[in-house]
Amino acid sequence: MKGDVAIFERHRPRLLNIAYRMLGEMAAAEDVVQEAWLRWRTAETEDIRDPRAWLSTATVRLALDALRAARARRESYVGPWLPEPILPEDTRIFAADAPAEHAELASDLSLALMHVLERLSPEERAALILHDAFDFDYDEIAATLAKTAAACRKLVSRARERVKVDRPRFSASNDQQRDLLARFAKASAAADAKQLAALFAPEAIAYTDGGGRVRAALNPIYGADKVIRFIIGLAEKFEFYDTLKWRATEINGRPALLSSAMGDPLTAFTLESDGERITAIYVIRNPDKMARLSQKLGWPADGQE
Repeated sequence: MKGDVAIFERHRPRLLNIAYRMLGEMAAAEDVVQEAWLRWRTAETEDIRDPRAWLSTATVRLALDALRAARARRESYVGPWLPEPILPEDTRIFAADAPAEHAELASDLSLALMHVLERLSPEERAALILHDAFDFDYDEIAATLAKTAAACRKLVSRARERVKVDRPRFSASNDQQRDLLARFAKASAAADAKQLAALFAPEAIAYTDGGGRVRAALNPIYGADKVIRFIIGLAEKFEFYDTLKWRATEINGRPALLSSAMGDPLTAFTLESDGERITAIYVIRNPDKMARLSQKLGWPADGQE
């Protein structure tokens, strides 16, 4: 018997969850899941005892191939590469398939964590995601990656250490994040350097992803003073700040702001903080990455209303 469509659809959210965590792009994740479906459709399923495991393994292997190809393209990407943001309806679907709520990766889809995962090797990323987000044991990961269980244990350990070093954990609540974002929106729209200085930690970092399509910093901006000068510089150069509109939402499960203005693309802002000040801010301006959000929200991606 060939692969049953009902069985596949039952597991589709899990497969999309795996693929998005691996790739950081919804369109690419959907392509991987579609390819997994094509393989399932032609598989002889009588011999498949655990369809979920079979489909998860197929998705991971396809995602690994896709990630290796994407890495080559991202090397020539203009400016910092940030993951494609996703809306609350996506994270709700993904959260329903988070079996290891005690683990860091199980419920965390934040841009900050996704950005850190980009620094792992493809196999480190796969091993960590499978173990900490999907409760795969080391034997299952070994079968998926064609490695020994001991080698996979080392992959997970090494990946955890890199994540821990690259992304310090703070205890800021969502309410604290929302308050900081609201104050940031007010201060940046007014180009008020004094208010902005009160919001940023001295070692703050800004990542702005324009993809070479729209104005954005070509490198990460380190230090509060430089971040503030960049924000003020935008406010002084563009007249669209007079027509700037803000919308509070969540992207990747964290409080976020979306801005839109005549002549400026839809832009997403989210941040990391220590609960009192902003330690990192992530700004996505590439219209290609904002197209899906724009369509769902009914806002034009190019800012023309």
